[in-house]
Amino acid sequence: MTQADGPHFETLAIHAGQEPDPATGAVIVPIYQTSTFAQDGVGRHKGYEYARTDNPTRTALQTALAALEGARWGLCYASGLAATQNVWYLLDPGHHVILSDDVYGGTYRLMARVVARYGIEYSLVDLTDPARVRAALRPETRMIWVETPTNPYLKIVDIAALAEIAHSNGALLVVDNTFASPYLQRPLALGADLVLHSTTKYLGGHSDVIGGAVLGNDPEIYQRLKFLQNACGDVPGPFDCWLILRGIKTLAVRMRQHSANGMAVAEMLRAHPAVERVFYPGLPDHPGHEVARRQMPRGFGGMVSFAVRGGADAARAVVEGTKVFTLAESLGGVESLIECPAAMTHASMAGSGNEVAENLIRLSVGIEHVDDLLADLRQALARISTAARASG
Repeated sequence: MTQADGPHFETLAIHAGQEPDPATGAVIVPIYQTSTFAQDGVGRHKGYEYARTDNPTRTALQTALAALEGARWGLCYASGLAATQNVWYLLDPGHHVILSDDVYGGTYRLMARVVARYGIEYSLVDLTDPARVRAALRPETRMIWVETPTNPYLKIVDIAALAEIAHSNGALLVVDNTFASPYLQRPLALGADLVLHSTTKYLGGHSDVIGGAVLGNDPEIYQRLKFLQNACGDVPGPFDCWLILRGIKTLAVRMRQHSANGMAVAEMLRAHPAVERVFYPGLPDHPGHEVARRQMPRGFGGMVSFAVRGGADAARAVVEGTKVFTLAESLGGVESLIECPAAMTHASMAGSGNEVAENLIRLSVGIEHVDDLLADLRQALARISTAARASG
């Protein structure tokens, strides 16, 4: 990832779209907590008329996020799933979508139980294998939906390769960049048409806000999505936008620490006798390591998954036994979280043919001192090691 002419990432995160308020000189973007705006005359206004359509705090956030992703435009939503739903409104009945076979459970649930009811067809495909993607293409395929790293197995998908495949079939390539954040990965530069985020996660960074965003370059897609954003009303409030603006100011420094801690945790887990397998793209033996090095040159992030010996009971014992890691859904905050995806974030995948293994544990590694995180995981893993010895 090279720096083109213009400010660096860290500078954009603090200044893009966030100039001092012209009315008061306030250095931080104000929270424009209003539902409507005075007009100079019928049809004459200063760019804002009703806060569902536009709000200055939201405008600042959309501008900032677009700058960070290298996009021409950005649109923000009330949640990551609201952003996902608006992108899928670009499809018509009879269209076909290729989804990762390792996709966030909420994304799968929205497609399988809501969108598919309206005549949209989908296939779950291993997107790490271009041959399988090509084989899954249909004349009516209009979108390939990518997560990389994927959730929860942290597979790495070659964005540039899939962009070529999608475009050869007249389809859009949409990349959910939530796990990496724009600091670690910029999919538009690799050929993606749209980038999506749950801004709840690393962009917000403090587990205190829900939001989503879509970024892109195509002006026609922007006009369609802007209409949908307003018509469907899936918009965030100004305070939510302000919280995410605050979060992105420290995104670079947080992602560096998340990545350093994530690597240390993955290396410790790989050597632990109670652990069956570790999924982390920073490990040299990860199948997607070389692609990840190319796509994520600044680091590999703070998401780590691992399978424990002893099945579901062992996994539950570990996640219920940590003291620094909090047992909770979500990810990307400064605090470390731990969960069992099969019973929590990916429970909706049950019966899909792509169920998550019951012995899988997913970590969102925070920015606490790494020694405390390692000690906490070791003491939790010792619980199942002790139980195994006792039963043996």
